[in-house]
Order: sequence, then C-alpha cells, then structure tokens
Amino acid sequence: MFNLRKKTEMPAAAEALPGRDFEIPTASRHFVNGAALKGPYPAGHEKAMFGLGCFWGAERKFWQQPGVSVTAAGYAAGLTPNPTYEEVCSGLTGHNEVVLAVFDPTQVSFEALLKLFWESHNPTQGMRQGNDVGTQYRSGIYVFSDAQRKAAEASRAAYAAELQKRGFPDITTEILDAPEFYFAEDYHQQYLAKNPNGYCGLGGLGISCPVGITA
Repeated sequence: MFNLRKKTEMPAAAEALPGRDFEIPTASRHFVNGAALKGPYPAGHEKAMFGLGCFWGAERKFWQQPGVSVTAAGYAAGLTPNPTYEEVCSGLTGHNEVVLAVFDPTQVSFEALLKLFWESHNPTQGMRQGNDVGTQYRSGIYVFSDAQRKAAEASRAAYAAELQKRGFPDITTEILDAPEFYFAEDYHQQYLAKNPNGYCGLGGLGISCPVGITA
C-alpha cells in the first residue's frame, strides 16, 4: 500500500531524489522527420507542452498532427533535476511524462492542439491514465504565454461542461506555467515509430471538445 501511495501522491521536497547536474543523453534528430530534436527550431514556430499519460502514445498523437514540426518525449513539473526514466517511475521525482510539441501557428492553432489533447485521453482520472498509475501519468497543460493560459483555461471549462452533461467526474488537469523540460532517453523518443507494435494505453472518451469557446 505504501508503494501505491508513493506513486499517486506528489513527493515532498525533502524526499525527492537528488538527480544530477548534467543532462541525460538523448537523440539528436527526430526519428520520423529528421528535425533537430533540441533545435534550433524554425523561426516563427511556438512551443506547447502536454501530459496525457504514457508519453509513447501521446507523442505519436502530436507528430501526426499537420503543422507540428518537432516533438519530443520528456519529463516536467517535478522536483528532481535531470531525472532518469527509472527515477520518474519511482514516484520520487514528482515529474510528469510530457510531450513537447513545436508547431507553426500559421498551419495549426494552439486551440487545435488543445482539442487533440483533450480528445486523446481521459482528463478525469487524477494520478493515472487507464491502467497506468502514478504521478507521471497525470493530465497537464504547461503554458508558454498568457495567451496559451487563457486558451487552456477556456478549453478546460468548455470540455468540463461537455463531460458533466454525460455524468463524468470533474477534470483533474493541471494548468501551469511551462516548467523546465528534461528530454527523455533516446529509446523513448518517437518510441512507437521505432516500435510500431509497442504499448499504447492512450484512449479518449469519445467526446468532442469545443474549441474557441470561452467559459
């Protein structure tokens, strides 16, 4: 029972793992399109960051979206600097498994990415996503601007209203200013392109999210 509690409650700063002061090695190029994983990114492109369960399936959702030029799997919104995958899975770093998406706003809007985010997972489950249980599977939107925050909050309110009509519990999605993003290890990057039959536990609720609607 202790292990389950440890994995479903955020760790206190005093119990968080110490991590390290150097970056974990990762890929240099995107496996699908060859883009530089860490940039420099194309001029005029913007960043978005989402947590919606295991980042293997989540990242595929976004690299398949037209207008998204680069995606990366990583860790964010925790306490431990430069964590490893094993450390994140221990529940003692506080990090979420997230996807960084670099997109061209002239080709795809942030609102469209929000719609993809909401419809690709169940945002009402707290520290889990389906059978995947732990703080690293929580639902989250990590914003890079006031405009992104306003759009994220409006979309959360609009989608919550749609879910409420159908008897779903409250949305548990956190919306935070974008924290430091730590790139996950090489083998996690574009995992389902490298392993087409690999695990993907991602599943939406089958309910359309209205975008561009303010609460």
